[in-house]
Amino acid sequence: MKTMNRTMLLCVGAFLLLCACNETTSQKEEPMKTEKNTVTAIFPKGEKGSADLFTGNAYNYGMVAPDSTYTTAVGNVYFEPGARSNWHSHPSGQILIITDGQGFHQIEGQPIETLKKGDVVTCPPNVRHWHGASPEIGMQQLYIVPNTEKGVVNWEEAVTEEQYQQ
Repeated sequence: MKTMNRTMLLCVGAFLLLCACNETTSQKEEPMKTEKNTVTAIFPKGEKGSADLFTGNAYNYGMVAPDSTYTTAVGNVYFEPGARSNWHSHPSGQILIITDGQGFHQIEGQPIETLKKGDVVTCPPNVRHWHGASPEIGMQQLYIVPNTEKGVVNWEEAVTEEQYQQ
């Protein structure tokens, strides 16, 4: 299993390197600026996430749609400062690769983890968790959801301000 995870991470790393090397003028990286920080975008900002699923402003850019061949969903989410996902779980788990900024991740019942550029997080199958930006600095993450034939995500209630501030 560890070999498979390493192989997957190497493939994603190679893909990101190729994307960076094949940059065109229309896809040139532009910083996503907020009042208190700058987060450098690797991918387009994407579509604004639903207020039913996110607190604050989060933007999703899907890169690999789930299908019967790859059975994996891959995308990028940019969280503005203070933005976060609702509690949720994934039938086959999820891998997060933080590509810029700073944020948080919490598995239910465990302490909040601080995330920064270069961190890799694994969210176990069917385990409630949330993730998002810190209050002062936005965060950009690459997500990988494997075995999508089992389902992609089960959304639940919003993370309260008290839970977020812990």
